[in-house]
Amino acid sequence: MTPAAVSQQIRLLEKYLKAILFVRLPRGVTLTEMGQAYAQPIRRSFSDMQSATNGLFNRSQKRTVRVRASISFAGLVIAPRIAEFYSEHPDISVQLSTFVWADRFDDEPSDIDIRYGSGDWDDGSILHLGHEYAIPVCHPKYAAAFAPPLTIQALAADKIVSIMGSEADWSQLSEQYGLNLKMREEWFKVDSSFTALQSVIASAGAVMVLERFARPYLKQGILVAPFGYRLPIPSSHFLVRREKSIPREEVQIFCDWVMNAL
Repeated sequence: MTPAAVSQQIRLLEKYLKAILFVRLPRGVTLTEMGQAYAQPIRRSFSDMQSATNGLFNRSQKRTVRVRASISFAGLVIAPRIAEFYSEHPDISVQLSTFVWADRFDDEPSDIDIRYGSGDWDDGSILHLGHEYAIPVCHPKYAAAFAPPLTIQALAADKIVSIMGSEADWSQLSEQYGLNLKMREEWFKVDSSFTALQSVIASAGAVMVLERFARPYLKQGILVAPFGYRLPIPSSHFLVRREKSIPREEVQIFCDWVMNAL
């Protein structure tokens, strides 16, 4: 439909309902409170209609969900679990692309973004993926190279892998727990948690990294968290759904899977 035809349908709908559902903006429209309240059950109805159609008419082609995420979240959270998703939903194909930083949907046809920040974006429906904590981790051999007993002060004073945007984590950890950490001159700096963890696995030093990202390596014994210190991080990961993609059943299925997998 052309933009003019869409505008006409909006006017007819509002006239029929005797309610204003959209606020007109210089570029596009946004929902009013009444529009948002009405949208929720309507989306569910469309999803039910699509499920019934797929079930009754047995569509054989795969449905596709296009997902964008940071390279760290994609590589450390989604990719290791994607086989589980396919075993549960063999009829849904996932196309996963990565970015270093994103704060809006662009012309790339993605249905879902997984972004890191404060959640104050206005270009989609947002789901919070839980609070984040940073912890110090290193390779077991690296930890064993220190004179026992290993202390957080000794670890912080040696080789630190720093993640851009999180340089203050060690000093904030020191302040929170009264550790009086003395940091050495910057050793190695990277732009993603994924790269930082790969460096630490190779015994390049220690890193303060999100516990969510380190957890798989800790479970396998590839890395160790020698201390029980945890630093609350104000930013979080959020699942952002493009508005026009929300009614699609496969998009909702993938969102539910991500929420349950974390």
